[in-house]
Amino acid sequence: MATLNKKGLGKGLGALIPQGSVFMGGRTIVNLDINKVVPNPRQPRSDFAKEALQDLASSIKEQGIIEPILTRMRSGKYELVAGERRWRAAKLAGLAIIPSIVKDFTDEQSLELALIENLQREDLNPMDEAEGYSRLSSEFKMTQEQIAKKVGKNRSTVTNTMRLLTLPDKIKASLRKQEITMGHARAILAESDSNKQLEIWKKILESSLNVRDVETLVTGKTEKPKKGGRKRAATKNAELAALVEKLTTHFGTKVRIFGTPVRGRIEINYYSKEDLERILEMLLK
Repeated sequence: MATLNKKGLGKGLGALIPQGSVFMGGRTIVNLDINKVVPNPRQPRSDFAKEALQDLASSIKEQGIIEPILTRMRSGKYELVAGERRWRAAKLAGLAIIPSIVKDFTDEQSLELALIENLQREDLNPMDEAEGYSRLSSEFKMTQEQIAKKVGKNRSTVTNTMRLLTLPDKIKASLRKQEITMGHARAILAESDSNKQLEIWKKILESSLNVRDVETLVTGKTEKPKKGGRKRAATKNAELAALVEKLTTHFGTKVRIFGTPVRGRIEINYYSKEDLERILEMLLK
């Protein structure tokens, strides 16, 4: 890694390259004035947890910024393409400069990279994810198949996530605030009438209904044990309970494990043909 020598650069070009530029692994890393960096208006994430940002700021104070942010020039400012959490945390840490790769990204590339970066973190709010897909579709005329390939997801996953946008505004806001889960939202979508969807949502909040309760409320059906048989209870084992939570997050639907860590069965719920296709694609991928 060597400091960039500007001696041979023309005056105009040299003036555009900030002080402290370096070459690293084939990429040009530049140290930017942190106050000249502005947020990406296409950023799909609308919420940045304060506690997590403070933790990252503490880490930056101790270790510095390991991975540079990505920016592009817009109206004399450096517009973020990816790395907004690092930029926000660096400001909290009191940094005056921040390392960045500066490239002339198109609007489409800017949104794609911001979306992909957040999706890879696996903690993007479902509504932010749905709106990000919608923007790729409406602004750049991408099909759901193209979107799926861009972000490394199954097409049915993209389809079902975008269905969240059809929910009433109050329910979407509730999902964004994490008052309900993705599993709740999927179960609500099994009801097509928006007024009834709102009634179900209110009951979820008032009675702290779980996803299974909502399924029963929507379908009116309850699971009954087979004649002559004995229904095995869902496991209470702590190790398996943690696995259930992990699988529920992974598949975006209700998952239950019956049995013990040695022997049993896993039950994965789906609420439509498209939902079944999505889950099968994830299992067979």
